[in-house]
Amino acid sequence: QMVAPFSIGYASALMASGSGDGMDAWVFDIDETLLSNLPYYVAHQFGGEVFDNNAFSNWVDLAKAPALASSYRLYAHLLELGVKIFLLTGRDETQRNATEKNLVRAGYHTWEALLLRGLDDHGKTAVLYKSERRLKIEQDGFGIRGNSGDQWSDVYGYSIGDRTFKLPNPMYYIA
Repeated sequence: QMVAPFSIGYASALMASGSGDGMDAWVFDIDETLLSNLPYYVAHQFGGEVFDNNAFSNWVDLAKAPALASSYRLYAHLLELGVKIFLLTGRDETQRNATEKNLVRAGYHTWEALLLRGLDDHGKTAVLYKSERRLKIEQDGFGIRGNSGDQWSDVYGYSIGDRTFKLPNPMYYIA
């Protein structure tokens, strides 16, 4: 709720300055940025249990994570401004269908690309993986005007964009 108004103000001012060329991009992380996995964590003692990757994958497959309302407002505002949306997640490529279904259920219906970890990305740190994917967005001619994520690994590295917006996440940390 605190970060979204700053993001909206920045994007509005940027686009009002006449810099929009149809190649302006915004990169969003998904988990705890666009979608909330709080229902999963409620059922698992708010992280008090040892993390179970299989249990979390089963949760992802349900495609029931709700939208974070403030992030949804930013997303909708960016679409109105004509900014291209890129979704960059640490989720595995095998979760593409469930992720797309969940995003649409939560109201996220438009994006330029949904980028998930492929086989070549396994073993890479989150910072390296996300940096490489953002660099590819830039190499494709887009200017990353904003970058939103709940982990420092979402906003560190290279090709981070003109401005980053770090959302708080008291549940977990990804290096």
